[in-house]
Amino acid sequence: MTSGPRQPVAAPPDQEDGGRLLLSDGIRRVVVLVLHAAFVVVLGALTAYLLVADLDGARPVLFGAVVVWVLGYATLGVPALAAWHPRGEVLYLVVLVAVIGVLAWEQPSVLFVMFLAYPQVWFFTGSLRAGVLWTLALAAAATFGPLIGWTQGTEPLWGPGETLVGLALSLVMGLWTTRVLEQSAERAALIRELDSTRAELAVAHHEQGVLAERERIAREVHDTLAQGYTSIVVLAQTAAAQLPADPGAAAERVALIEEVARENLGEARAMVAAFAPVALDSSTLVEALQRLAERFGRETGLATRLDTSALADGASLSRAEEVVLLRGAQEALANVRRHASASAVVLRVTRVGEVVAVHVEDDGVGFDVSAAQGVGLAGLRDRAAQVGGAVDVASAPGKGTRVTVRVPGADR
Repeated sequence: MTSGPRQPVAAPPDQEDGGRLLLSDGIRRVVVLVLHAAFVVVLGALTAYLLVADLDGARPVLFGAVVVWVLGYATLGVPALAAWHPRGEVLYLVVLVAVIGVLAWEQPSVLFVMFLAYPQVWFFTGSLRAGVLWTLALAAAATFGPLIGWTQGTEPLWGPGETLVGLALSLVMGLWTTRVLEQSAERAALIRELDSTRAELAVAHHEQGVLAERERIAREVHDTLAQGYTSIVVLAQTAAAQLPADPGAAAERVALIEEVARENLGEARAMVAAFAPVALDSSTLVEALQRLAERFGRETGLATRLDTSALADGASLSRAEEVVLLRGAQEALANVRRHASASAVVLRVTRVGEVVAVHVEDDGVGFDVSAAQGVGLAGLRDRAAQVGGAVDVASAPGKGTRVTVRVPGADR
């Protein structure tokens, strides 16, 4: 029987042969206790045998060897079991081989102690190669004395043969135990690697979630507060220009500024609450689009109307889909205000099959779609994609622009 190689608490990283194999603290403590108990039992049996056997004057030498073994185990072996002491382990193994050699030379009948010695070799060595070499050295020490006695006709052949059988069993069990512990160490390393990968993935997912949330907040701010503040700035400039010549028109602009500011305040509160558009709080999508078109016309002076004639009955949308369509209309109208130089704008709501769409068309200057870059439309496409929708932009220089936002609405 053998015991697996022992692993100290902290081994240097540059050992040969891969260093020691790791054992869990609980298993290591149990193995150390078993090893101590086995030492006490075997040395007790050896002492009892030496006291009662007829040793023909060899008793002092044998007892001396036992004392050396006990002292070596107490001063070198036990400390080496408690912590990493490579030099102490080697010295103890030297003592062990020497003691076994003396016992075998003087009294081969006490070689039953090899049942303790062989496992100790494997437990005190730090690698497979060292275990094999020390096992061979121990077997040689145990075999040398009996072989000489056999050649002189004083010892039977079965003594060395028994030792060699023990050697074979020790090597087999040591190799098997070492392989099992190596596989356990590999599995432990794999588990640690998997845990590390899982932690890295969790961090990556968290960072991705944070980034997605930032992008969502940025889109909400762009589609609501930023556009509202732009309207306030434009209305304030218009009111300031109209104030000397037409105070009534300026007062109307000031009233619009208050209206837009109140709506912006409501949007800010809605963003804090749940990112739900204020316009949809207590009204349908069509009603929200109607108010949007009316206010846009009042702010810009453009002819603006809402056409729902192509909206078939039975169209029903989730709140997320309604938000996408309303934000799409707001973004398209904001672009009309900033870039189109249009004279008329039409908002159309259509339903074809299960697809519901909002179209914003103007008769402005148009642009080259392939060359256009805009944060607003890019954010709108991302928002639409989240509900399975899409955004199309059709335009050409001098031919106006049509922005279409589609969502996969369905009968409910």
